[in-house]
Amino acid sequence: MKRSILLSTAAIAAAFAAPAFAEDATQLDEVIVTATRIPAIVADTPGARVIDGKTIEQRGAIFAADILADVPGLSVYRAGFGGVTSVRIRGAGQDKSLVLVDGVPVNDPSQPSGGFDFSGFDLGDVSRVEVLSGPQSSLWGSDAIGGVISFTTREQNGVSANAEAGSYGTVRGRLGLGVATDKFAYGLSVSRFHSDGFSAADEADGATEADGFDNTTVNARARYELNDRFGLDASYRHSDTFADIDGFGPVDTLDTAATVNQSGLVRVWVADVLGLNHQFTVAASDIDRDTNSAFPSVYTGQHRLYRWQADSRDQEARLVYSFGAEHEESKADLNGSVEAELGVSSVFGVARFAATDRLSLTAGVRHDDTDDFGGETTGRVSAAYDLGSGITLSGAYGTGFKTPSVSQAVCDFCFVLPTTAVAALVPEKGKGGELALGWRSQDGRFDGRVTAYRLEVEDQIDGFFNNSTFEFYYVNLSRTRTDGVELEGRAALGGGFELSGAYAWTDARNAVTDAPILRVAEHSGSATLAWTGESLSGALTVRAEGDMPDSGGQRDGFVVANLNGAWALNDKVSLTARVENLFDTHYQQLLGYGEAGLSGYVGIRLRY
Repeated sequence: MKRSILLSTAAIAAAFAAPAFAEDATQLDEVIVTATRIPAIVADTPGARVIDGKTIEQRGAIFAADILADVPGLSVYRAGFGGVTSVRIRGAGQDKSLVLVDGVPVNDPSQPSGGFDFSGFDLGDVSRVEVLSGPQSSLWGSDAIGGVISFTTREQNGVSANAEAGSYGTVRGRLGLGVATDKFAYGLSVSRFHSDGFSAADEADGATEADGFDNTTVNARARYELNDRFGLDASYRHSDTFADIDGFGPVDTLDTAATVNQSGLVRVWVADVLGLNHQFTVAASDIDRDTNSAFPSVYTGQHRLYRWQADSRDQEARLVYSFGAEHEESKADLNGSVEAELGVSSVFGVARFAATDRLSLTAGVRHDDTDDFGGETTGRVSAAYDLGSGITLSGAYGTGFKTPSVSQAVCDFCFVLPTTAVAALVPEKGKGGELALGWRSQDGRFDGRVTAYRLEVEDQIDGFFNNSTFEFYYVNLSRTRTDGVELEGRAALGGGFELSGAYAWTDARNAVTDAPILRVAEHSGSATLAWTGESLSGALTVRAEGDMPDSGGQRDGFVVANLNGAWALNDKVSLTARVENLFDTHYQQLLGYGEAGLSGYVGIRLRY
């Protein structure tokens, strides 16, 4: 019966994929990235990628991990369905990727390394995702050695709703309400996801107990412009996740993890004061993690941000610039045993100069003064040159740093004998350079880019275990180096069809021992055939990863395909269908943790 339902779902999605030869592709506008503080053209910005809301919808992506894995140079892995989900950028540790939601840093200060868990990050209210690969500390400070992943939520306009049900007892729904005009906007959306799930520990290894997953996400936004010179906006996001997880091994257990994430901001902007546009921002993010297992724990983290930023008024001038100052405070309660906080005050500036009609130069610098680890100055320079015939040569070099996390600074989990002298931790430092060659056809139907880079991290903080004394503590131990090549391209084939693809070769190694870095596949890539017609649309995505070194052995490579489709009955109502793991491939993202087999889902989407 299950197989019959799945085949029926696949048939519906395949029908949606029928050729819809509407009209040939027209020239596309330049794609702009905004996480660079001053808006920049993606094609001129090495390491920059933008995923827009249309792509998210067309691909049927539910959670952030569903689409980030297709960005070249990003390694996405999770500890089974609903388990902790991490992202490495260019081989750097997951704690070296700074995550922003509407410009608010949301990394977890209570996590041992300070990273971010993507497992419950719902995309229902996200309008675009921006990825900046390579050291970006000159823009965003600590934690951005590997890069930045920035999510922008949307303003609601009208009523939108969708519902979906399918395999593993999965049901999902979303409702959005709002009004958006030139002068003001306000809106609210609620997303709910439930699945009975499957075993987080791989069923091929004998695991049988299903691990369910629940997530509720609420997003609110408001904007009001008093006049042409004054305005304010605010946003708030709340995510509540409950997951059944399996124990270390992994093995079947009845462990659970409950996580609540909150983030928000209030921003006031004032135009044309001393020839500048100003923004004043107060932002916060909180996280609470409660794990029920043989070793139960409750961790909480808080982050506060106060920022002033001034921008040049004419963003199309030959010289465009932005500068400002901010203060950040991070605080964590580590299972009730230790409460500690870290603070940093910063000044920053970035400018872009159009030297000629073909050559543009960009430079940024930032100084961070930490409460406990001294000061650090970072910078980044880049250039883009139009060679003609649609060819652009670009390059960048930047530095980054990361302060020890609260957990590392207070040595949470540590056991040290009184006679042992442990060296004080210092911030991790990174540097990286890249060269990119891009091409775009005159009609905008074809484009591509190849990027070669190197990223080095010094004084990397790792846990050290002494086998003879059973001591554990954190030390600045490792140096890592990643060499890589990233290829990406897009072709508008006509008839509403578009083919896009990406490939990454990532050679991430311990620079001291030359051993490969765990959980980074050397070869990875994806290809998507998307189509858009008058009423039918959808996408077939094939993703592949090569063998990957992991804790306890090597995880085998895999190829997996997903199919998504939509049929617009009219301009307000659409039917949707998607099939995951189209060929029922048995695979693992992490060694020992299973992934879903062939599964199908059908739904409806409403817009008024």
